[in-house]
Amino acid sequence: MSNLPQPPSTAVAAFLRKVAEVPAPGAAGRLIFAMDATASRQPSWDRACHLQAEMFGAVGEVGSLAVSLAYFRGFREFAATPFLTQAQELARRMAGVTCLGGQTQITRLLRHALEETQRQRVHALVFIGDAFEEEVDAACHLAGQLGLRGTPVFCFQEGADPVARKALRQLTKLSGGAWAPFDAGSATALRDLLRAVAVFATGGRPALLRLGGAVAQGIAGQLPAPATRGG
Repeated sequence: MSNLPQPPSTAVAAFLRKVAEVPAPGAAGRLIFAMDATASRQPSWDRACHLQAEMFGAVGEVGSLAVSLAYFRGFREFAATPFLTQAQELARRMAGVTCLGGQTQITRLLRHALEETQRQRVHALVFIGDAFEEEVDAACHLAGQLGLRGTPVFCFQEGADPVARKALRQLTKLSGGAWAPFDAGSATALRDLLRAVAVFATGGRPALLRLGGAVAQGIAGQLPAPATRGG
């Protein structure tokens, strides 16, 4: 398999095909929306502040969505909000965060997600970042545990760092999630990805197929037909 980054449209289609394979959770979704908030991430953080409302807006009549914002920055600083049900409140929380230099804490994020889903199921973990600076085996072990508990990890990687790509793709594979690349100019691709995860977390594959808008319908048309179950 080629390791070359896929074009955004191809990556989004591949991501949605993977999402379609994950069992639908039902009408109420709980999602952890996590971002790398180290120094290089401020432009992406600002962009995500504007796009996060798409997750709530895309849900519509499919069901309800609760999102917990998690981030790491600085010297071992990690924070996570309660699960929020209003886009305005999530935006307010995000607007109060300034990115600070530091190393990644993705393993800590995965451990947090595991603790949360052990209390009450989390239907998806979304991570947006551009680097991986940790011991990969420990992170992979946690990702596998999340997969066993039905919490897929979806990683959206900005940039083309090969170390990050290899590690993040392993995490998504072990958890039953998916990886997709995007760049600083791919706001539309990121918006579609966030909308897709939110809709999946509330209504599963059927809701993805009903997702409105020309772009979403075009992507949904590339999804494989669901497998027929035997009687």
